[in-house]
Order: sequence, then structure tokens, then C-alpha cells
Amino acid sequence: MEKRYRPAWWLPGGHLQTLWPALMRRSAEVRVRRERVELEDGDFLDLDWLANGPATGPVVVLLHGLEGSLESHYLPGLMRGLGELGLRPVLMYHRGCSGEPNRTHRRYTGGDTGDLARVVALLEEREPDTPLAAVGFSLGANLLLKWLGETGAENPLAAAAAVSPPFRLDRAAARLERGLSRIYRGHLLRSLRASVAARYADRPQTSPVSLERVRAASSFREFDDAFTAPVHGYAGVDDYYHRASCRSYLGDITVPTLVLHALDDPFTTPDAVPGDDELSPAIRLELHRHGGHVGFVTGRIPGRPGYWIEERVARYLSGALSSKFHRPDQPLSHSATSLSPR
Repeated sequence: MEKRYRPAWWLPGGHLQTLWPALMRRSAEVRVRRERVELEDGDFLDLDWLANGPATGPVVVLLHGLEGSLESHYLPGLMRGLGELGLRPVLMYHRGCSGEPNRTHRRYTGGDTGDLARVVALLEEREPDTPLAAVGFSLGANLLLKWLGETGAENPLAAAAAVSPPFRLDRAAARLERGLSRIYRGHLLRSLRASVAARYADRPQTSPVSLERVRAASSFREFDDAFTAPVHGYAGVDDYYHRASCRSYLGDITVPTLVLHALDDPFTTPDAVPGDDELSPAIRLELHRHGGHVGFVTGRIPGRPGYWIEERVARYLSGALSSKFHRPDQPLSHSATSLSPR
């Protein structure tokens, strides 16, 4: 029987669940091996492999959230946990997020799935008989779900998991303009503006968009309209939000996929969550009343937290990969939506 998520009583509300691990968690120690993948358009992607993990076994691609990295609180513990279960985790950095500005005008978006497809194709080419899985967080979860839906039955993954996807980018942008959620907006926008400024620091005249508009952006809508949409081929911010959101792709997913989400997620709104009729039978949506955004902190004793995400995701992937490749007579998981107790 699956262990249920029980939120820490001493972290009530979505904001505390979100902020505690981001501000207070001491990151697990992990050693990584950096690999650079050169892309056909002249740009590059960096991958961080768990250095002291297993030498063989299924590979799990990890996708960080907006402006994330190996320093993101949700990644080191999960990488270590996956390695202990005999899986090989590899963190795929989005363009410009690995500590060095990328070379082209393109960066990354919530819906540009080409880089993920390129990395997975590379892994397939290297080890054609090795099972592959992926985990996405926040914007990376949106990206992963969109790709799974786009590719349908042709997708090469054996299993996937998505944690705190926004489902609809327009809802997320609007939510981050309200109340305490503006804290996250301010932090992330500063990082985004700084990344663009670093890219064109010594050659501002080469920017394909107005850097003045980018610097002046005080909301995600303004930033995405000034930079994300025009640079990545969208007609405008609304076109980007509509075409890049994963919600309309969920019905076409065939890969067994776990989706974890909380109704008190301060990065989006409850009405962004899809209904059961929008989910394919391959999706298991575990919907919780509490948990915040990539939080899901447990623990009965104040100050002694547990981090349920990495436990649940690691167990799910280990079971899905084991059953699919070692016990082929076992059926795939059925769709299920569960609502955890208060």
C-alpha cells in the first residue's frame, strides 16, 4: 500500500510549505560529473551525472524549474535517493542555467521541448537497451508533460513524474501578481533579467529585442512579452501561454506518469488543475490539499522535516522501471486522482 503524504502541521499553508525547503533545507551532498552536449544550432547543454552512482541501470533525466540548478533544494536528495535504488540520475540544465551564458539568442521556455528530445535521443543512441525515465519540477514539469503529450505513443520513456506543474502558464503568471506570491515573482524576475543582461553584456547591439523593455519588466507577462515570446517564435505573450501550457496535451500521454500537485500551490490557481476527463489512462494525478510549490514537507516534530517528494518519486520510478522491464506481465498503472487528508 502506498505511503500517504501527511503535511507537517507546523508548516500550515502553501507559502510555508514552499519557503521552508527553499530557505532552510541543508542540501544533501552529491558529487557530479559534468558533460557538455553540443547542439546543432551552435549552442550547448550541460548535464550533471551522479558521480558516485551505479555504473549501469536505468537513466533518469531530471528537469529543474525556472532558473533552477543543482542548488535547487529538491534535486540533490532525489539524485542521491535514485542512485541508492540502482538508478542513474542526470540533471539536464536548461540553456543558460549551468553557470555560463548560452551562445544563441534562444534560452528556454515552458514549452520548447526540442532540447529535452535531443538529450533523450542522445541517451537512446548511446545505450539503446537501457530504460529511460524523466522527472520534471515546476516549469520543467510543464515542459516534460507537454513533450509526453506531443509525442504520444512514440515517446521513448518507460516512466515519468511531474511535480508541481503550473498546467496553465497564464494562470501561473496571474497568481504570481497577487499577495505573498509576489515574493517569488520578484526573486525569479531579477534572476531572469540578470541572465539576459549577462548574455548581452559585451554586445548589447546584438540583442534581437529591446533590452530596455526587458530591464523594465515588472511582471512575468511583461518579461514574456518583451523577451520569451519574440525570441522563441511566438506571436505574443498570450500565444506563448496558450501554446506552451501542458494542460491540453495531457490526454495524449501514453507513458506511465505520476503527477504530484497541491491545491495550495502559491505559483498557480486551483482552477488550473485539469479534470479527470482531461487525463489519459497513463496518468496518475495525486492531488493534495496541502504541500505548496515543490514543498510537500512532512514531520511531526517542528524543525525536523521530511521531504516526501523524493521518497514518492524515487519509489514510483523504481517500481515502474522494475515492473516494466523485469516483470513484463504486470499491467501499467491506471489513472487515479487522490486527495490527501487535511
